[in-house]
Amino acid sequence: MTALPRPFRFAVADMGDDAGTARRGMVRLDRQDWWALALYALAFAAAHRVSHLWSGSGFYSLWFPAAGLRLALMWRMGARLTPWIAVVEVLDNVVLGFVSLDRAGGVMTIWGIIRPVFAYGLTVAGIRWLAGRRHGTLLSAPMPFGLAATLAPLAGAALAVPQALYNPELTGVTNMREVIVSLSAFVVGDLLGTLFVAPPLLWLADLAQGRGRQRRPAPSLAVLAEALGVLALGLGLSRLLTAGGLGVQPAPVLVAVAWIGLRFGRAAAWGALLIIVLIVLPDTAGAMATPERLQYHLALATIVVAGYLAGSFADAQASARATLERRDRLLFQAERLKTLRAMSVAVIHEASQPLSTLAIEARHLRHLTADLGGDLGGEIAQSAALIDRKADHLATMIRRLRRFGGHAADRPQPVAIAALIDMVAPLARAEARDAGVALEIAPATPDAFVLAQEVELAQAVMNLVRNAVQAARDLSPAPPVTLSADVAQDRAILSVTNRAAASHAPKDGGMGVGTFIARAIVEAHGGTLSRTRLADGMVLATLSLPLVEPR
Repeated sequence: MTALPRPFRFAVADMGDDAGTARRGMVRLDRQDWWALALYALAFAAAHRVSHLWSGSGFYSLWFPAAGLRLALMWRMGARLTPWIAVVEVLDNVVLGFVSLDRAGGVMTIWGIIRPVFAYGLTVAGIRWLAGRRHGTLLSAPMPFGLAATLAPLAGAALAVPQALYNPELTGVTNMREVIVSLSAFVVGDLLGTLFVAPPLLWLADLAQGRGRQRRPAPSLAVLAEALGVLALGLGLSRLLTAGGLGVQPAPVLVAVAWIGLRFGRAAAWGALLIIVLIVLPDTAGAMATPERLQYHLALATIVVAGYLAGSFADAQASARATLERRDRLLFQAERLKTLRAMSVAVIHEASQPLSTLAIEARHLRHLTADLGGDLGGEIAQSAALIDRKADHLATMIRRLRRFGGHAADRPQPVAIAALIDMVAPLARAEARDAGVALEIAPATPDAFVLAQEVELAQAVMNLVRNAVQAARDLSPAPPVTLSADVAQDRAILSVTNRAAASHAPKDGGMGVGTFIARAIVEAHGGTLSRTRLADGMVLATLSLPLVEPR
């Protein structure tokens, strides 16, 4: 098999608020992929059969729900499945008898089937690639999916133009007018399929997999009244204009749906579109001239595109506002931490001198009493040894606090991964013990160094452990949490592994550094932070940093 275009390599699972699915090979399939393809084969065959109720002159249908199934599968599983989806669609068309490979032009017939599949795959891969490398409202979730659902049918039609011009007999058209009508029908049918069928499928998949989307409160009566009132007004005006002899006038309905989408988001917009589609599609099914049906469906596609993109834009704006509010809260916490740091430096300075004297005297007392005999001498020796151990423990804590609060901690320097874990271990073990969760820390290689601001990086690792402990605490019995470090090629890999419920979302507790700040810290050090939910219910948080040579 020839290599796929490079953009396919960037297509991964759904980029929602938390895209935690691991990348898999482009062509290699696992059990989940085979099940998905098998279900797709059955669903595509049924949807393809239904779409013929809205077909006309030419091969294409003005209502093609199979396009929504195709886009939903690619968006969920990745564009790497494109060749396999093409094979499934060819087999479905042959089994259903829609095409015959025995007649002349069999190669072109197969190309006509797989052409839109590759157009969709390229569109999904390209949108995901751009969304991963650009920032802005138009490429913030959930806008990338809306753009892919709108652009994929256009890309499919663009690839169909050469064959429609030079080999039109395959689609049953005979002149340029019919070519234009056929391609327009292709775009309209696929737009209705992608924007109306794919969103609920992806929402149901999220619900079934318990992916991290918070439940929204039920809409109030005022919201329902406003949405239904605006939609009824738009439908009424459109009917009035049509009754006045002005033909199909979608403008009032388009404005109503766009208003609902901008006010209440994608879910409300899709609900309004469901009402409109249920009104229009039964009237256009069956015997109807293709130009008349095309006029209705073109108006419907315009309403669907405008409504869904308006809802996606509103949700993207809401997500951006929530992110800014979260940043503000974290900045306020950072200011409090800055004040706390200044206070702790003063306390450390005042406590370090008497504590040093106490440690020296306790050690001296231990040596003096070590050789005392008798019961009293043994008790004095034990008490002196205990005082020495406690004083040494307090001195270690003071030194650790001084490292956190001192100005030297602000300068990046080579840090041993083993020393970083030693810094995190006491606090992490204390939190895990309080939560009733066992924390297992694997030994780290002593010769792995990264260039880092030690305290900030320790905060990021501590946050990963804290999230894992909180997730494990919610289960009964609480499974253990594992912190490990390894070296892979030229990078240090720190991993936190735990088992979590399917619906668990990481929480930021107290004044700890949130996941957002932890990711910013890691990326500022030239590393990456990822969170992957494995097939066996385990969750793997991985922090990757470039190795450096110690000075």
